[in-house]
Amino acid sequence: MARLETLRVYPVKGLDGVAVDEAAILDGGTLAHDREFALFDAAEEVINGKRTPRVHDLRTEYDPSTRTVTAETESETVSFDLEADRDAAAEWFGEFFDAELTLARDTSLGYVDRRGMGPSVVSTATVRTVASWFDDLTVAGVRRRLRSNVEVSGVPAFWEDRFVGDDAPAFEIGGVRFEGVTPCGRCVVPQRDPDTGAATPEFRERFVERRRETFPEWADEAAFDHHYTVTILTSVPPAHRGETLRVGDSVSVIGE
Repeated sequence: MARLETLRVYPVKGLDGVAVDEAAILDGGTLAHDREFALFDAAEEVINGKRTPRVHDLRTEYDPSTRTVTAETESETVSFDLEADRDAAAEWFGEFFDAELTLARDTSLGYVDRRGMGPSVVSTATVRTVASWFDDLTVAGVRRRLRSNVEVSGVPAFWEDRFVGDDAPAFEIGGVRFEGVTPCGRCVVPQRDPDTGAATPEFRERFVERRRETFPEWADEAAFDHHYTVTILTSVPPAHRGETLRVGDSVSVIGE
């Protein structure tokens, strides 16, 4: 049976995610606490893995109940209450990234890359399949590379591809409707080891070759600009916003 296997949010954009048992859908259609905070430099550019591999030298944890972020480097561990200590946190991260930073917050939508789109979705089988394409990749490591919000188990690899394109069906998780918007074209981040930042040799070339070879027959290939894609971005209709997703919720396809 298809079910919601895991939920992950990334409270500070570009930094480590945290698995949660449940997450509300915000008014903007994104998950509560996902990319709620973001670090911006003096040019108002966000700090993330696309811009600097330095993020891989930093391990972070986050407690949504207290909005406390804990950051660990090779030499120190610090914690900040992002309600009360946001300026101090921005100063510490600024020293780490060698830039003058501000720590901004958006509680209605978060600082997602594509404004107006909701959670990213992938299947457990997809994660396992991608891991199998590379000798040194683990399933846990692929999860960290892909940085998806919603993972669905009990379905085949690339199940999520069926929900984008003309006349694509929708799906529900615990009664919450999701509509596919677009495949997620990948950047440089999945090519890197999430712990060291080292690039996996020929990652993109091998990924594209295997993706092309295994592209599912139920997907609309016209909806894909290229094969360097994995996961989809979705939209939650306004009528379903404010509802809560919970790990273990059943998943069903609608509109077929």
